[in-house]
Parts: sequence; structure tokens; C-alpha cells
Amino acid sequence: MQPTQQIHIRGTTPLISPRDLLQQIPMSVAANRTVVDGRAELIRVLAGEDPRMLAVVGPCSIHDEDAALEYAQKLQAVSEEIKSTTLVIMRVYFEKPRTVMGWKGLINDPGLDGSFDIETGLRRARELLLKINEMGMPAATEMLEPITPQYVADLVTWAAIGARTTESQTHRQMASGLSMPVGYKNGTDGNLEIAIQAMQAAQSPHSFLGIDTDGRTCVIHTTGNPYGHLILRGGRSGPNYDAQNVKAAADALSAAKLPPFLMVDCSHANSDKDYTKQAAVWADAVAQRAAGNRHIVGLMLESNLVAGSQKLTADLSQLKYGISITDGCIGWEQTEELLRDAHAALKR
Repeated sequence: MQPTQQIHIRGTTPLISPRDLLQQIPMSVAANRTVVDGRAELIRVLAGEDPRMLAVVGPCSIHDEDAALEYAQKLQAVSEEIKSTTLVIMRVYFEKPRTVMGWKGLINDPGLDGSFDIETGLRRARELLLKINEMGMPAATEMLEPITPQYVADLVTWAAIGARTTESQTHRQMASGLSMPVGYKNGTDGNLEIAIQAMQAAQSPHSFLGIDTDGRTCVIHTTGNPYGHLILRGGRSGPNYDAQNVKAAADALSAAKLPPFLMVDCSHANSDKDYTKQAAVWADAVAQRAAGNRHIVGLMLESNLVAGSQKLTADLSQLKYGISITDGCIGWEQTEELLRDAHAALKR
């Protein structure tokens, strides 16, 4: 007989089970305290019960753990100084959705060379998350692959579902079982309804195929995740962070019987994919918030040690330290300035 399956499969590689990886790189007491306290504070901020503003700040993607740890140390120091007005969580993104092709992130290709040593990627991601949390710095990441959370989600305070995956039933089901608050980005065309529907869907219980902590295929039964919120990131129709768009989004959330609180992503279509324009988006949203607009509960900023971006080439020795290899980011000095400016505006 002619083969009818596995026709396009080159091979398979066994993967360590989540239980084994968690035993090899266990949660520490200090990291556990950061995650538990961070999630509790975040839930209050998202509900409007804590008057502080959420700021999810950090690299577009992580490719160099040393640079990420240096960034985390700097961010932690500033976050302590501004904590009366701002709850800071670091972007620690390991998975990158691609429009066509490209580097898919540290978990998928930790060697930056197309070797796709995913087990090493999971191990390095978990080790980095543990170190960052042990500093007292809560971590945020995008959940892209539905199996990944079993390996790292216990170390994540805030998760995002991206614009390309918000409409996906798989990701809505996954979000319904996540243990932390989840932000849902509006669609790449600027459509808000997709994200609002995702929030509603993820609040409900689901049953779907997944893996357990031993790596066995099973049916996952979830309770639903009540801690979802909308992220405005603009779209092909243009930016959507101005006061008129924020009000329209809050009205749409209220009409859907959801809390009218949202986050503004200063990057992506809101900055016309120009990292140098993020500061203007940040300043506008902070001004709205300082003027009394409580619909905006958070901001997201793509930032790194050094401004800009660089191409990933075969010669890894040519990579410059602290510069993104995916989207362009603002540099640390400007990041610190924006955080301090927001603190000054919000404490008045």
C-alpha cells in the first residue's frame, strides 16, 4: 500500500517532560514570592482596585541571556523607585510569531542557527525566568506554542495572546487554563471584536487536547480564566491609542459585559512600526491617564539596552551586545526617562 501519513515528516525528537524539567530547574522560594505577589498586584490593577499603572517593558525578544539579566537588574532598580505609581513587569519574550519566515525565538532556536534544539531552548528559558524572578522582577511573555506553558508558566506573572493568534480557538482554549492574567491584542487589521470575543471565550471552561506534566497526550479540562484584558496595538487602519479610540474600546468592552479597562501597546501599528515613535505614544497615553482616564490601566513598551535592531547573520560573532534581533527597541536611557516621566505625571 502507498503511505498516507507522515509523508512530509522528516523525523521526530523526544522531548523532556515538563515534570522532569521542573524538577531539574525547580521554583525557588524567592521566585515563587515574586510570581504570587506579582499576580495578586496585577489582578488588582487590572480590576481598577489598585490606582497604579501597569508597565510591561522590555526587549522585543530575548536572544542573549546575559543582556537580558543586565536589563532586568536596571529595570528592577527603577521599578523600586516608581512603585508607588507604577507596577513594572519585564517583557521576557521567547516565542516570536512570524508573518512568513524568520527566527522564531530562543525556545524554538536557541542556537540562532537553525538547529532547533527546543529542549535546550526550554531549559534556557526556564533558567532565565527563574533568575529574573529571583531578583524580584516579575516576568511577562507571549504564549504562542500551546505546549510551552507546561514548562515555564509557573514563572510568568502576565501573558499575552498576540494579534495573529487572538482569533485562534487553540489559543483561547489555552488561555482559559493559564494561571495568570492574559492580555489579548486586537487583530492586525485593528479589529477589536476578535480580542473581545477571545476574552469572553477564555473566561469559559473548555476541554481540549494537550499534554500533562508527564508529557502524555491527554484531554485538558479548564475552569476558565477570569483575568483577561484588551490590548490596543493599532492595525492596518492606523493607530488606536488616542482618547477617541480608547473611549470606543471601553464602550465596546462594557457592551460585552467586560470590565472597561485596557492596555496600550506603544509599538507595532500604534507607532507605525517605527520604534522611535514609541515615546510619543507613551506620552499621549500617560497624559490621558494623568488627566483622569482610568480606562487605560497599562502600557507596553519595546525596549532594550541599546536602541535599534540588527540583522541575524550566520556569523554570530558580529552580533552587537544589547541590541534586538527582531523588532527595533528604544534604548535603556530613554526607557528610564519615560518611566520616570510617567511616575512624575501620575503622582501629582
